[in-house]
Amino acid sequence: MDPDQYCQQKAAASGSSFYYSFLFLPEQRRRAITALYAFCREVDDVVDEVSETEAARMKMAWWRAEVERLFAGQANHPVGRALAPMVEAFDLPREHFHEIINGMEMDIDHAGYATFADLETYCWRVASVVGLLSAEIFGYEDAGTREYARDLGMAFQLTNILRDVREDAMRGRIYIPGEELDAYGVKPGELLQPSTPEHVRRLFEAQAQRARTYYDRAFAALPSGDRHAQRSGIIMARIYLTLLDEIERDGYRVLEHRVALTPLRKLWIAWRTARAEARHRRRNKRAA
Repeated sequence: MDPDQYCQQKAAASGSSFYYSFLFLPEQRRRAITALYAFCREVDDVVDEVSETEAARMKMAWWRAEVERLFAGQANHPVGRALAPMVEAFDLPREHFHEIINGMEMDIDHAGYATFADLETYCWRVASVVGLLSAEIFGYEDAGTREYARDLGMAFQLTNILRDVREDAMRGRIYIPGEELDAYGVKPGELLQPSTPEHVRRLFEAQAQRARTYYDRAFAALPSGDRHAQRSGIIMARIYLTLLDEIERDGYRVLEHRVALTPLRKLWIAWRTARAEARHRRRNKRAA
């Protein structure tokens, strides 16, 4: 398969909510965001699938070198070759790709975070920076869109942390800050138990509310004139907010079972949101 097909397969196989938002983009932007997503999956898989620490570090070093080759026009990996025409077409900053790798490497070095400020650094690297790169690919005119993209990335990551809390704990990683575990009287070992006592439920509710705060901040910062260009981010947000709603309706029982949306439901949300954004754009045009 060619590099674009490789990235397409990587994105589709993941079953991620992000994949459904890509379907409504023009071809070049769709290829670019799919290649970016495939890059993130590749470096994330290093941490999740390579159990030997030194081997994981060597693979991360290889990806750092691949980023340099990518910007020198000499990429080797299919993902690098798919990204090559896109970094120039959308003026994607080299340092952002290195920052993503920095974030993934934190999973090698850190099993937990003492404070939210510590966790925020991690979320910035693995999610907010991806949001900023995505905003460049989607296109914008108002610099305020970067603030929207940064906060939306943070919201996505906080949602993922809540959804995957038990799965991450089983891998030896806890992304809920230690000081917040202490404040709610939750022992780290309780995150491995398939039960949701009241003090754990209240901890998870607080995590969900923080995520919602970042969604609210993101949409408050999104300039109206860039809303159509950034519609893929809006689609992602609607899918993720629906997931957050489901977690809340289920009583935050994320330790007991994985809360997820079906592919058909994600596609329905994506289609419905895309139509709503198209109507919003038409109304704005008529008003203008």
